[in-house]
Amino acid sequence: MTVIQFPVHRRTAEVERCAEALQRLHGEEANRFWRSEMAAFAAALERQGMADEDISLQASRFMHAVQTELQLAFAMNEARS
Repeated sequence: MTVIQFPVHRRTAEVERCAEALQRLHGEEANRFWRSEMAAFAAALERQGMADEDISLQASRFMHAVQTELQLAFAMNEARS
């Protein structure tokens, strides 16, 4: 397993940036954005020498963090309504 000094799923600015973009985008545009983000994410980790299995784990954690941020934003909007 590769040790990452700053795991991407804990980079709150990146998580929030993706969640905010996904709130604005819909349908195929949202899909294209997400695929592009994940491809860039995987490529960056691969350049750092990370194994495919570890990249997959980090991608899953990042996806979960973004999903959690989206759920929090939804709950906050609901509470305001």
